[in-house]
Amino acid sequence: MQSFPVVVLGFLLGMLHATDADHVVAMSAVVARQRSIGSAARAGFFWGLGHTLTVFLLGSAIILFNLAVSTRLEQAMEFCVALMLVLLGVVTLSRMSRQVHETVTPSLAQRFAVREEVAAFAGSENSPGARPSWLGRRLGHLGRYPGLRPFSIGLVHGMAGSAAVALLVLTQIREPAWAVAYLLLFGVGTTAGMMLMTLVIVIPFVQTRRMPLLGFGLQVLAGALSLGLGCYMAFRLGVTDGLFIQP
Repeated sequence: MQSFPVVVLGFLLGMLHATDADHVVAMSAVVARQRSIGSAARAGFFWGLGHTLTVFLLGSAIILFNLAVSTRLEQAMEFCVALMLVLLGVVTLSRMSRQVHETVTPSLAQRFAVREEVAAFAGSENSPGARPSWLGRRLGHLGRYPGLRPFSIGLVHGMAGSAAVALLVLTQIREPAWAVAYLLLFGVGTTAGMMLMTLVIVIPFVQTRRMPLLGFGLQVLAGALSLGLGCYMAFRLGVTDGLFIQP
């Protein structure tokens, strides 16, 4: 029972873990399209579910089987997070670019009475025979499952942090059963923390429903932050930390 306070502390540390910069930036890009608090909370829940699943499974394996995780492997898993942030940023910015195209191009065409010429030149996606972009065709099916996107992001985030969490637990808790319980409560705390965080993140987007221009700017900002942070992390891990330089 001496480990019980530490296990309970895992819940609080999990809530704090949800506020990590890469988590907040990634979920900002995800909830940028949300227009209700409930949908944002669901996104936070599914992110937490994916994060908890990975941390619990990988962390438990490390604890129970005394698995060793090399520094290079940890860097590789963190690099996956960087790539995911870059992808989120690209998807968000491409969506906003398409929105500008769909909104501005028809109005310009109507103003100058050259609708057909402009549509033919720009390849307007509003025309009956238009085809979606390559990225849209690859990722469009995700819209059928609203929880899949945040769940997948949570899986990747959990993969990057599971080794560090498990090793930290081993330094504080010697009993494997209590250590696994710590991981579970850590995941529950992370899920609760991310649900609260997404509620805070989505408020500006909900408030700008009647201010389309401001809402557009916030979504562009979310995409740019995700892309920028992802590129920074990729450079730091790949070049500065030597992931792709060291033999």
